[in-house]
Amino acid sequence: MKFLGTVFLGLIVLFYSSEDSSLEQIQTNGELRVAIREGLTTYYEGPHGKAGLEYELAKRFADALGVQLRIQVIDNVDDILHQVATYQVHFAAAGLTVTKQRQAIVRFGPHYQDITQQLIYHRDSKAPPDNLADLTAQLNVIAGSHQIDILNTLKKDYPQLTWKALSSITPSELIQKVWKKEIQYALVNANEMTQIRRFHPELKIGFELPEPNFLAWAFPRSDDNTLYLTAIQFFNQLQQSGDLEQLIERYYGHIDEYEDFDYVNIRAFFRRMKEQLPQYQSYFEKMADHYQLDWRFLAAIGYQESKWNPNAVSGTGVKGLMMLTQSTAEEMGVKNREDPFQSIEGGTKYFVMLKGRIPEEVQEPDKTWFALAAYNVGMGHLRDVRTITEQQGDNPNRWLDIKKHFPKLSEPHWYKKTKYGKARGHEPVQFVKNVRRFYDILAMSDRIRNLENDCLTDKPTDKTAEGLC
Repeated sequence: MKFLGTVFLGLIVLFYSSEDSSLEQIQTNGELRVAIREGLTTYYEGPHGKAGLEYELAKRFADALGVQLRIQVIDNVDDILHQVATYQVHFAAAGLTVTKQRQAIVRFGPHYQDITQQLIYHRDSKAPPDNLADLTAQLNVIAGSHQIDILNTLKKDYPQLTWKALSSITPSELIQKVWKKEIQYALVNANEMTQIRRFHPELKIGFELPEPNFLAWAFPRSDDNTLYLTAIQFFNQLQQSGDLEQLIERYYGHIDEYEDFDYVNIRAFFRRMKEQLPQYQSYFEKMADHYQLDWRFLAAIGYQESKWNPNAVSGTGVKGLMMLTQSTAEEMGVKNREDPFQSIEGGTKYFVMLKGRIPEEVQEPDKTWFALAAYNVGMGHLRDVRTITEQQGDNPNRWLDIKKHFPKLSEPHWYKKTKYGKARGHEPVQFVKNVRRFYDILAMSDRIRNLENDCLTDKPTDKTAEGLC
């Protein structure tokens, strides 16, 4: 999955009619009505409230207009397009792919994300195909989806292709059917597979179609261009300020659909989450409550450091559940690094102290990622890489830029010029990525447990977690 760094450029001039324009009506009424789909790529209830890339973009747009955002959740894409075309909503921010067929019904704003299509299967499947030419089994897709248009085009070159269009089903439910082995193969958006695969490591990717598809907001086809052109300006400003790239990093920067997915380690995490975490959860909760943190975040650090093993010891003498050095333990008042509560208390105090040293100009969530990197590699090396980042013309206050330059700390050409010298620069980047991943799983686990009964039905009531139970 790639993300577009270029949107419509040029001067945008707004034209107003003698009657109230759509934009003026929205501002007069104080409300922006937006159709959206629930899902991990669009809109969901996160541990700290409403979240999702599409939701955050829509919320920022509403804030820029000075109005309230009113979300209308609609699962079916055809229904979404109908509501847009008939002016029941002002536009749709629903992870919609731009297609010629849809362009006949609505008009799309700037492309802000591009995705590919992936054939997915359960790891227990025998001899999965490596390419379209080898695919002889039936594919499964969602009725009315853009995947059907793609397959109709591909069938000219691959006449053996067959597929089944499933009605009244969401992307998460389709992927869940593959995980449950109810269907063998499905063709899905790469970004949706990327998000859900973290929770279902049994899912695998067979191959990816080479042609990208573009995501954009859908607007009514109207002579009134005021809202449409304002949205173009909005995306231009997001791109130019770097905020669009920042938002995308927030939701996708710690997950990479192209890297080898470690099934064994993810399964081990789920097992330890069930067997070991309950022994220490109250300790994490106590420290989180004291410092106003999320206990699952602290638990994610603990797992990354020691796999929740209070007796863990590294070759360099770092020890305990939170893997503290002797000097750090002494500084934090920890007398016994192998005592799990003392280790969690010391690790939490250390993280809070490091975060307090991050400059004020670093905004959240980057401030947290900076502090995590310092927890792993030390504050001195973080300062060094911020200096390198600035020297290279990038922003030393953005994790998106910092993580590009961290590996330079292991290269003589670079570390010989720094104050604190050589460091294993790849490690803090991977450390931050892993903690973010483990936190995501832990944050979703509460909802999964609450869905145990729901998951016995064919239609879970919680749309956000329907593909995760």
